[in-house]
Amino acid sequence: MSLPLLLEPEQLLPALDDGQLLVIDTSSEQNYLKAHIPGAIYLAPGRLQCGVKPATGKLPDKTTLEHIFAGIGLHPQRHVVAVDDEGGGWAGRLIWTLDCIGHQRYSLLNGGMSAWSREGYPMVQDIPQPAPKSVAITAIERAGIASLDDVLAAIDDPRQAIWDARSPEEYNGSKVLAQRAGHIPGAINLEWTDLMDPARNLRLLPLPHIQAMLDQRGLGRDQSIITHCQSHHRSGLTYVVAKLLGYPEVRAYDGSWSEWGNREDTPIERNIPGGDTAEGHSA
Repeated sequence: MSLPLLLEPEQLLPALDDGQLLVIDTSSEQNYLKAHIPGAIYLAPGRLQCGVKPATGKLPDKTTLEHIFAGIGLHPQRHVVAVDDEGGGWAGRLIWTLDCIGHQRYSLLNGGMSAWSREGYPMVQDIPQPAPKSVAITAIERAGIASLDDVLAAIDDPRQAIWDARSPEEYNGSKVLAQRAGHIPGAINLEWTDLMDPARNLRLLPLPHIQAMLDQRGLGRDQSIITHCQSHHRSGLTYVVAKLLGYPEVRAYDGSWSEWGNREDTPIERNIPGGDTAEGHSA
């Protein structure tokens, strides 16, 4: 089975009967139970995060990941289509997780359930029962993961850029979701929702348009990208977008702001309108 990384609903429809396809739905459980794509397996999105405070968004351990993917019937030959009901954050997080376990067969459904349901594609309420598989992860692939030390090293490296996918209020420090507020020095803010087109049921904007937005902000395609948000949920989408655009290296800082902003030894900048601009170890 050969499907593109960014998959349109009309491309998915004829593939639904293929036994090598595995549609994984990371929507809210309520929405999944209401109706979903035929054959789609539900995966509660919170299971993709370790849940350990303060950095709740870090990757779960290898044993936990083996248990998760064995339970939904993953095996190396299956092509995963990642779906959610919010425009791609959780679905992107799933794709990043697949990269981390070395599974390279995947697609993101463009627009997710917003596009699928609003455009009249088939929906069912039947809950499939996947046959459990034995999943053995030999090692976590670190190529797509940025540690706190990696981010510190990227701050003064012109070959690397940090893409902050949070809201402008979180970025400038006026909205506080950790002990300290603001952003990583040098990080560039482009909120994840700015990549979506509400008029097209939350599909991504045309990729050349997104590239122009990134170029205007100094996130050029000649740079390696580290992306993050509060818990590497929203930045799941920005991770996939950077891959779609062909950036030479794309990593996600899964510790994200919940780790960075809850430490006392990480440098922080703030630019609250009408307020101060700060860098250093004070909040």
